[in-house]
Amino acid sequence: MTSPADHHAVLRLLDANLDRAREGLRVVEDWCRFGLDRADLVATLKDLRQRLGLLHQERYKQARHTAGDVAAGMAHPAQAQRQKPAAVVAANCARVQEALRVLEEFGRDQDPALAAEAAAIRYALYDLEVEVLRAGADLRARLQACNLYLVTSPSPQLEAVVAAALEGGVRLVQYRAKEGSLAPDGQPITDALRLQQAQALRQLCSRYGALFVVNDRIDLALAVDADGVHLGQGDLPPALARRLLGPEKLIGRSTHAISQLREAVADGCDYVGVGPVNATPTKPGREPVGLDYVRQAAAESPIPFFAIGGIEPANLAAVQAAGGTRVAVVRAITEAADPAAASRALLNLLN
Repeated sequence: MTSPADHHAVLRLLDANLDRAREGLRVVEDWCRFGLDRADLVATLKDLRQRLGLLHQERYKQARHTAGDVAAGMAHPAQAQRQKPAAVVAANCARVQEALRVLEEFGRDQDPALAAEAAAIRYALYDLEVEVLRAGADLRARLQACNLYLVTSPSPQLEAVVAAALEGGVRLVQYRAKEGSLAPDGQPITDALRLQQAQALRQLCSRYGALFVVNDRIDLALAVDADGVHLGQGDLPPALARRLLGPEKLIGRSTHAISQLREAVADGCDYVGVGPVNATPTKPGREPVGLDYVRQAAAESPIPFFAIGGIEPANLAAVQAAGGTRVAVVRAITEAADPAAASRALLNLLN
């Protein structure tokens, strides 16, 4: 039989660890909300927090006695070292996991439902922590993990197509609406519409944890807090783009010869497009560079390169044989009957 004193101590312990777990989940949830713009992670963390809240019984709260807690206000020097969001997230995930373990151990006899829920949430949080930390990782590290790059083209179904591609696994999207592009009403696209579309795609990409860059327009990239910008050979120089965007953002550049790739590397670009490999209506009048340039890039490029230009499942194997492990596509996804299925098919081939 548990003594009355032990019983009361267990109630206090359960209350303290329920508070600790819920507070830690809220810290991580708010980072996902305000730092990562990840509605999906926010929803998951909120659900975990609410599930614990439902089991935070009144009898636990009534047993609370903060003034009599010998460890109240006790700090540790390691807390002062958490200066980066990733460190704060990791520390709070550990805090929650430890609290859940305490709830699981001491709740088995006192509150089996709480013990079971604590165990389930603890195991769920192991994977969730990895996803949150990965989402907040350096943009260049996330770029390294991307091997399929969707470049958009003007379309009345732009948002739906991109959403489907993201659902299919695409994690790098470029918004591209060149001068002369037409809006859904058939009129020349305006900057107001470009801003509206870029904002919508930015939010979509954030929801899926995907990188989002803007073609050419540094002003638009800044306006929607894009992850970077993609520059053509005739656009502003990368050095100026870097000065405007800052050191953290991604800068990509289209290249059509090995000399341009070398220049992009020297200019501090984070990735390059290599192509067009095949003739494509996206680049009318530009001669395809073929697979020789892909081979050169594979042998020499120290930064990620994406082969681009008329690439589709039927000719992807030849690109891969030339050393192209990453590809950028437009029509292979945007003109597919099922963009999600097309994205999955390409990713399966690339993987």
